[in-house]
Amino acid sequence: MVIMRLIPVIDLKDGVVVHARRGQRDAYLPLSPTADVFAVIDQFLQLYEFYIIYLADLNAIMQQGNNSVLIETVLRHYPNIEFWLDSGFPVSLDLPNYLPVLGSECCDIATLARFGRFVLSLDFSAQNQPLGDQRLFTDNGLWSKQVIIMTLARVGSGLGVDMEKLLFYLTQFPETEFVAAGGVRHMEDLQQLKNLGVQYVLLASALHAGTIGKAEIDRLAVK
Repeated sequence: MVIMRLIPVIDLKDGVVVHARRGQRDAYLPLSPTADVFAVIDQFLQLYEFYIIYLADLNAIMQQGNNSVLIETVLRHYPNIEFWLDSGFPVSLDLPNYLPVLGSECCDIATLARFGRFVLSLDFSAQNQPLGDQRLFTDNGLWSKQVIIMTLARVGSGLGVDMEKLLFYLTQFPETEFVAAGGVRHMEDLQQLKNLGVQYVLLASALHAGTIGKAEIDRLAVK
């Protein structure tokens, strides 16, 4: 039986949590009713005892400042949670619960080679084109243990997951633990991903909207 791990996503911009939609980062708006990162994390933890949370520093990714002070405070506040931090280019954080996300959109092969521990994100644009060095998308010798398939066009779109792309990677590289990212809407999407053999799923919009809540999570064999 596949054990599927759900990973909540928090997108930070200008110090608050925003709602990501289709990779159009300039247009992301603060989350309602609360955009406070600590409140959002606490709400997630009321649904389930998540042990991994994905944090995206959108300012850093867009090269418009950063949220590094706030992020370090968050990591220290929740020492028992592992944070996958996507900040475009990796930052120096000497904390045991920090794991950098290195995205093909921003990081090249030389950058990956400098890190012993990281999570690779294979990024696909709003036009569904691979972003970055093409070798990153085919040479699994460059990959981390877990690899994110990030389809930006599906993020917050309500269009559903790009199952075809995930099935391709699962078939071609069965030894890799793939992470589905972008487009999960409801329980049926999660069940379909589990049936495909996906081991990790990033969730944002469905958690914020409540279409995936405690009851749905409890129905899955998750960790």
